[in-house]
Amino acid sequence: MTPTKVAETTGLRKSAILLVSIDADLAARILSEMDRELIRDVSVEIARLEGVTREERDAVLEEFYRNTLQLDVRAQGGVPAARDLLNRVLDPADAKKVIETLEAATRSTPFGFLRKADPVNLLTFLQDEHPQTVALILSYLPSPMAAEVIQGLPQRKQIEVVKRISTMELTSPEILSQVEGALEKRLSSLFAEDLRKAGGLKTVASILNLTDRSTERGILDAIEEEDPTMVDHIRKLMFVFEDIKRIDDHGIQIILKDVETTQLALALKVADEDLRDKFFRNMSKRAQDLLREEMEYMGPQRLTDVEAAQQSIVEVVRKYEESGDIVIEGRGSSQIVV
Repeated sequence: MTPTKVAETTGLRKSAILLVSIDADLAARILSEMDRELIRDVSVEIARLEGVTREERDAVLEEFYRNTLQLDVRAQGGVPAARDLLNRVLDPADAKKVIETLEAATRSTPFGFLRKADPVNLLTFLQDEHPQTVALILSYLPSPMAAEVIQGLPQRKQIEVVKRISTMELTSPEILSQVEGALEKRLSSLFAEDLRKAGGLKTVASILNLTDRSTERGILDAIEEEDPTMVDHIRKLMFVFEDIKRIDDHGIQIILKDVETTQLALALKVADEDLRDKFFRNMSKRAQDLLREEMEYMGPQRLTDVEAAQQSIVEVVRKYEESGDIVIEGRGSSQIVV
C-alpha cells in the first residue's frame, strides 16, 4: 500500500487493524485506557472490519512504529529506541510482544511474507517448483518451518533441495526480488483467505473477555445504543462469571479444584443466589462451612477486587473448556453432548 493510500485510511480503521494485529491481552489494556466514546467507536470498527490486505496491516504497524519513536525526542531511532520506550510504558512481556510484531512488520528479510503462511499450504505451492527455487526460499525461512516443508517433499526432491541449500552461494538482489514477487502473486489467494479472518465479532468478544468488567460493560452499553443486534451477537460469543450457571455439576466440581476458598468467597460477594447454590451443592459439607465462614467474616470489599476474583475464575473455566474437560451449555459445538 502506498503512503498516500495509508494516509487516506481513517484513524478508526487504523486503530482497529492495530488492535487485531497485536496480542489480545495488550489490546484489552489499550482499550481500557480509552474514553467511553472512543472505545465504542473502535469496538464497532473491529466488529465490522473486513477487506484488510497484508500491505494495509503492515503499513499500519509501520506507522505505529514510527509514531512510537517520535514520542520521545531523545530517542536515536531504530528498534533499540522503541524497545526502551515501550519497556518504560508497558510490562516487559507486553513490550516484547509489541516489538516482535513491529520487527516482523518492518524487517526486509526476503520472503518475510511467508513466515505466517501455513507450511502445509506452502508445501502445496512449492511441490512443482524447481529444486533451486525451493532451496532459495527455504534458506530464508525459520528452520522449523523449512523442515516441515522439506519433510513433505518426495525423497528425491528432498535430497536435491538440501544439497542445493548446502552449496548455495550469494544470490543477487535482483533475482531474489523476481522470485519473491512471482511467489507472492501466486500466494495472494492464500493470504487473502487468512486476512479475511481479521477483526469481526469473535475478535471483539475475545478482547472484551480479557478486559475488566467495568470496561466491558461500558463498551457494550455504548455500542448497544447504536447497534443492539451487534451487542447481542457479541454477548453470545463471550463468557462472563454469571454464565457459570450454564456449566453442569461435574464441570463445577472440576473448576473448584483450581479455585481457592478465599478467591471464591470474594467472587461470590455480589453473585445471585442461584449461582451461589450452584457452587455450594457441588462442595463437601466441610468445604461449604469453610466458604460460608469466609464470606461471613470477609466484610466490605472493593468492587474491582470482586471483579478481579471473578475474572480469575472465568480464566479457569476457559482453560477447561478449551481442553474439553467441561461443557458450557449453548456455546457452539459444546452444546452437543455425547
